[in-house]
Amino acid sequence: MKPERILFISQEVVPYVPSSPIADMGAKLPQLLQDRVREVRLFMPRWGIVNDRRNQLHEVKRLTGMNIIIDDTDHMLIVKVSSLPTARGIQVFFTVNDEFFQRRQMLTDESGEEFADNPERAIFFARAVLEAVTKQNWMPDVIHCSGWMSALLPLYIKTAYRDAPPFINTKVVFSAFGDVPKRSGGSKLRRLLPFRSLTEDVLKEAGVDFAASDVLAQLALTYSDGFVQGQRNVAKKVMKLAGTKGLPVLEYPGAENLGDAYMGFYEQLCAAE
Repeated sequence: MKPERILFISQEVVPYVPSSPIADMGAKLPQLLQDRVREVRLFMPRWGIVNDRRNQLHEVKRLTGMNIIIDDTDHMLIVKVSSLPTARGIQVFFTVNDEFFQRRQMLTDESGEEFADNPERAIFFARAVLEAVTKQNWMPDVIHCSGWMSALLPLYIKTAYRDAPPFINTKVVFSAFGDVPKRSGGSKLRRLLPFRSLTEDVLKEAGVDFAASDVLAQLALTYSDGFVQGQRNVAKKVMKLAGTKGLPVLEYPGAENLGDAYMGFYEQLCAAE
């Protein structure tokens, strides 16, 4: 089965943030697949480094004003949109929250230390994207999540949002690059995750070790339908973990074969029961 609508969710996309393997792929892959499917959309956080005026971001009124409650605290969601300059017709939606994403650094501070509130930021990003897509009533055949800030999306899609119309039949893919987190989030992450049908019992049944440094990889792969190695010679432990879980795995296919390889992988997943 050929997918008609693909939603890319990436923690970084050029030219909105500086070039990196994940940011470059965040722009390149949607552009390669744009002419092969009916519609492609992107979501990413609106990091403080993103310049609204230069990138022509404007607020999407009908998606703005929702509150995401984390740890009994309301966090306002604003959604902005732009068009990917390198691929005409592809909309890029930005989740905006000053508390979580206003700082110019993304996952680490200026000294390279991971932010202590990264678990809350990842939860907010995941739920914000899913609330916005639900409100759009847009039904993607494939949702491709790239980077650790998007690692909780497969979990929420397959549990708390599994009965929402946009996600009932969607296939979820997770890509890892070289930016493996050092902090797990541990008991704090576990305490903050439950929402709707994602209960403590569900987390217990998943068998995820929240004390392990690779807890985000465990969560992402437990609830994904496929795994992609985002760049050559990285995330080998994550790829091995995907294999032990029986997930279809796409090793990095090389720059010349990206479009064909990814499209073939999506078609394989969509054809599976």
